[in-house]
Amino acid sequence: MSAPHAAPARVAVLGGTGFIGRVLADRLVEQGHEVLSLARKEPAVPVPGRFARVDLSSTAPAELAALLDRERIDAVVNAAGGMWGLNDEQMYEANVVLVDRLVEAVAAMTAPARLVHLGTVHEYGMAPIGVSQREDDAPAPVMEYGKLKLAATESVVRAVAAGRVDGVVLRLGNVVGAGQPGHSLLGVMAAKLDAARLAGESAQLSLAPLTAQRDFVDLTDTVDAVLAAVATPTAAAVINVGTGSASAARLLVELLIEESGVPAEITEVPAPEGTGPETDWQQLDIALAAEQLGWAPRRTLRQAVAALWQAQVGSAVAQ
Repeated sequence: MSAPHAAPARVAVLGGTGFIGRVLADRLVEQGHEVLSLARKEPAVPVPGRFARVDLSSTAPAELAALLDRERIDAVVNAAGGMWGLNDEQMYEANVVLVDRLVEAVAAMTAPARLVHLGTVHEYGMAPIGVSQREDDAPAPVMEYGKLKLAATESVVRAVAAGRVDGVVLRLGNVVGAGQPGHSLLGVMAAKLDAARLAGESAQLSLAPLTAQRDFVDLTDTVDAVLAAVATPTAAAVINVGTGSASAARLLVELLIEESGVPAEITEVPAPEGTGPETDWQQLDIALAAEQLGWAPRRTLRQAVAALWQAQVGSAVAQ
């Protein structure tokens, strides 16, 4: 089910130049909303709506609140954050300090905006095979990124419980689609396949055994859920967004190779000791998303991977 079309609103998208934020801003504009994208750096390619350069991890809450008030913002979506290429201090600032400041800023607005914060499945950690992770499960993140994102989620949840903000956290599965970050598994594979395509060669892919079972979710479906959360009041403070089904990472790579049409030779290297399908499983329970948001995933993983590949080829042509 697609997100409902609400009356035109003024929406601020933090991280509006990123993988999810840019697509979200584009969809909001298509639906007639006014969009203000906030990020640290001016994008090389203009974003939908308007752009304001703001270092969100260092801007004082009062200053950010004043900006949101001046812009008469009705809703704020936090699609910002950071993991790759950052040291521990930078990760903490990007994922925890930023959210703490944002919560304070939204709470201090003259007419507080609705806050939609994008969390991650990594806040849960792993689960036994066959188990679906529910919003009321006790989180046990194993990655530092997951621990920091959990701290950010808890900041939002506390503010919602105290009645300081009207908000919700969407815990996203592993999002796949056009514009996939180049540091991700599929982003790296797409770049290698594209390089081989341009050179007229077979792609040489060296991979650890792709035994991990994860809840992968299409980017467009994900944005549909965010749009629904912007427009729909929710009783729940945390809502999972995924497919409700675990898929092998290897399946995604195989789908990408098929969509590319590029001959590929895969060489498997030994996996680190202690990893494997028995220890690497994540699958989200998404019943609450249907109940609270009227949302369910509609697109297949093949469609998600096809969009990823088409965007990869398109970006190569543009260059």
